[in-house]
Amino acid sequence: MDNRISEIRRVIRALRASMREAEAIMREQINREENCTFVAQEILKMRTVMSGLVKERTMLGDNEPIVGGRYGEAWNRPRRDTRFTAPRLRPSNRI
Repeated sequence: MDNRISEIRRVIRALRASMREAEAIMREQINREENCTFVAQEILKMRTVMSGLVKERTMLGDNEPIVGGRYGEAWNRPRRDTRFTAPRLRPSNRI
């Protein structure tokens, strides 16, 4: 059972990397105003495969986050988004 969990984790890491590459290609195509339907369909296929792997992984009892990336951070860790924070207001001396 541990071998199957390890294999699923490896496939998930590889799928994430290929999805990132496909998303980058799709962004480039959008910026050049090209048709990106093929890449978008492939990303959707990868998402369905990923969903099935995640379901199988949880059925096998593996609930730990998959660590990956360059710095070994957890994938599901929320990141702070500074685009939607309220601006800081300075007190004004005007009346």
